Amino acid sequence: MSLFKKKPSCHGNGTGDPVRGKKVALVGNPNVGKSVLFNALTGAYVAVSNYPGTSVEVSRGGATIDGSTYEIIDTPGMYSILPITEEERVAREILLTEKPDVVLHVLDARNLERMLTMTIQLVEAGLPVILVVNIMDEAERMGLAIDIPLLAEKLGIPVIGAATAKKRGLAEIRQAIASYDAGRHAVFGYSRRLEGDIEEIAGLLHGEYTLTRKALALLLLQRDEEIAGLVAAQEGGRAPLIMERVKEKVFERRESFHLDLSLERKTIAKGLLEGVVKIPDKRRTTFGERLSAWAVNPITGVPLLLIVLYYGLYEFVGVFGAGTLVDFLEGKLFEELFNPWISKLVKGLVPWEILQELFVGEYGVITLGLRYAVGIILPIVATFFLFFSILEDSGYFPRLALLVDRLFKKIGLTGRAVIPMVLGFGCDTMATMVTRTLETVRERIIATVLLALAIPCSAQLGVIMALLSKAPGALAVWSICLVVIFLVIGLLAARIMPGETPMFYMELPPMRLPQLSNVMTKTYTRMQWYFMEILPLFILASVLLWLGKITNFFDRLVAWMEPAMTAIGLPKESAVAFIFGFFRRDYGAAGLYDLQTKGLMNPRQLVVAAVTLTLFVPCVAQFLMMKKERGLKTATLIAIFISFAAFGSGWLLNRFILITGLL
Repeated sequence: MSLFKKKPSCHGNGTGDPVRGKKVALVGNPNVGKSVLFNALTGAYVAVSNYPGTSVEVSRGGATIDGSTYEIIDTPGMYSILPITEEERVAREILLTEKPDVVLHVLDARNLERMLTMTIQLVEAGLPVILVVNIMDEAERMGLAIDIPLLAEKLGIPVIGAATAKKRGLAEIRQAIASYDAGRHAVFGYSRRLEGDIEEIAGLLHGEYTLTRKALALLLLQRDEEIAGLVAAQEGGRAPLIMERVKEKVFERRESFHLDLSLERKTIAKGLLEGVVKIPDKRRTTFGERLSAWAVNPITGVPLLLIVLYYGLYEFVGVFGAGTLVDFLEGKLFEELFNPWISKLVKGLVPWEILQELFVGEYGVITLGLRYAVGIILPIVATFFLFFSILEDSGYFPRLALLVDRLFKKIGLTGRAVIPMVLGFGCDTMATMVTRTLETVRERIIATVLLALAIPCSAQLGVIMALLSKAPGALAVWSICLVVIFLVIGLLAARIMPGETPMFYMELPPMRLPQLSNVMTKTYTRMQWYFMEILPLFILASVLLWLGKITNFFDRLVAWMEPAMTAIGLPKESAVAFIFGFFRRDYGAAGLYDLQTKGLMNPRQLVVAAVTLTLFVPCVAQFLMMKKERGLKTATLIAIFISFAAFGSGWLLNRFILITGLL
């Protein structure tokens, strides 16, 4: 599962010119390796953009195969050419309107019978299909033997066995694309009654269509409104007669048509696989399968999740990233070596003190902005994205989604929301963008609220973990507060917002050892995206703070915020961290780091400040992403609600600690 790709252009050559040539569309269920194959075919130069009129992302790239140029399109996951979700609608729209010269149907070798029903639909629709039986290595490890040539003979289309994550089959796929010749393919027969219905409806169609009349007739009988609209546009005056006949057929078989069609396609798939797949009498269970079962079982899955969080987030990101690496980069490199040297250099080159402070003063672009970005934020974000990429490449996330699905349904979400939630611990801006993959508007709004309120980004999380770990019990109080607020706000949102929680299902990719090349590529790509976003903002924040200082606006702002700080039991200097937080959450956390190193906060104040700042309004980048995804009105209402919730929670926590003497 790949969430982000490089975005410089959409070309194999990186020249910036639009890709010209034949089109290749990758289709298939989610988590079958389409993105891995897409990356292998296109290389680094990829464009990711919303499909027109939707919030669904489509990736496009260029490839040169056997001397010819191809545009490769990675379509969203789909289970059938009869769409249910927005992703499936977009995938089919690409097949209908862009008319690809080759359709690569990628499926999982371990689930051939179930996924082959979609292959049947694509072939009977008359599309130029090449079947890629992927994840062959895992199937072979399970003891399955698949006769690829026999399957190709039965289907009448090219079939290639592959393990794209290990580069196996890539040469054969390229060769099949280059030499593809649309010849005769297998014809799949249904029951006599169903064939009679199909022939009658298909015989009434005379327009020009991308799909075969048989496929169109089946979709009309399945009450596909988009296809009905297409037929109405193509057939003109004949359309009412066709629609009337379709309605009669649908009414006659209203009780069992979908079930009958599904069972017949499964029967065809079983027939195609006779003699193709050999299953051992006693199949060996691999360690990956056992680990997969442990990960989705609550009894073993919750302890496994706690182990992953402890060693991944706490030890690796918190202790190593925010502790060891930050101490070295921020403490040794910047404070002891770089800052004194650059301060001396700037003061020697710049004659006016007021301009000197722009670069090397208390809020200097170099001594503060660059130090925060490189010395504090960079090592924490790097360790988190490395941890995230390892989990992603291992196949753990789909299991985590199944594990938390029951809990997430209580807060109006499904297990699918685990991806943006976990990604939020890396960058809430990025995670807010990923909420577009959720099925309903209700889910997207609830997820956006929870991300903006209770999910700290990796840099903020790392700094806070490093700070609070020095005060016994403080980290536990902070963690419990965030979990409680996350669940309470989620439960309230699920009750208040209208709508039902959708059904959830997810394809499980194999669990395997992460590949170093994949992990490093993903980590580097995300780091590049993140750092290019934060560095300009940190520099801008430093400039604005410098302007605020020389105009005394900054001092007035701190004075204006002093009553709010006093109300939650914090010193007035802590207003600086909250002002930093307006620019970026991690900038604010770094401000807390400075206050703690100066000894201006006791453990009670530190945990209250950490909770309030974590819940505080989203950073500028996240707010702009919220505005883009949810609209200005919704984004503004969320920001106002979060501000009140943050300071209200801080006030309650401060009173609770004072009364109980907890810390």
